Amino acid sequence: MMPLTVEFIGEQYIVEPERVFTIGRDSDLVIDDNPYLHRHFLRIAADGGLWWIFNVGSQLSATVTDSSGQVQAWLAPGARLPLVFQAVHVLFSAGSTTYDFSIRLQEEYYGPAGAAIGVVGGTTLEPIPLTSSQRLLIVALAEHVLEQSVPGRGTIPSSADAAARLGGSMTTFNRKLDNVCEKLDRLGVEGVRGGRDKLATNRRARLVEYAVSTRLVTKDDLKLLPR
Repeated sequence: MMPLTVEFIGEQYIVEPERVFTIGRDSDLVIDDNPYLHRHFLRIAADGGLWWIFNVGSQLSATVTDSSGQVQAWLAPGARLPLVFQAVHVLFSAGSTTYDFSIRLQEEYYGPAGAAIGVVGGTTLEPIPLTSSQRLLIVALAEHVLEQSVPGRGTIPSSADAAARLGGSMTTFNRKLDNVCEKLDRLGVEGVRGGRDKLATNRRARLVEYAVSTRLVTKDDLKLLPR
């Protein structure tokens, strides 16, 4: 097997097949000193002729996509995923901050998704129709992540700040957020539906991760926001 490369905010880490590479608050790749981030959150290692990414944390999840954003997986605590594309992007949130890094392999087991429809678990991702106000809400939540010139970290605003950014009320904002999350939940997107064990902060973070990683919103959409 050939080594792979992990890239975070312009820094590159070469990982040899005989090495186990950890990512977290106190790991081989130190993401941040964010207290909400596990000391060891993700692990990359070779096994059975494939590279794998493991979630060794107990609370946080990560969103993993191919370079096109059309194949997407949600890596929950205790789960592992084979790295089969030449370029893979990983997004995750800890507290109000979303982080983004990439993994590049020197060999590719499957070609890029191209125009194919992505799959999350056993659920096909159909094109997601959004109203203009729903798209605007997502862009307001993802603004700080999208505007980063070098992907790495961005903050997610509170519902109050996002509502103020759009010039509307909290009641209207929360109703639209509920509608967007319910729509994605019906399409099989995990982690966006609020509940007794899913706080609103986690729901907003998961919505931003999904929207950015699958190109549901892009940097070009920032022009939709009020000046």
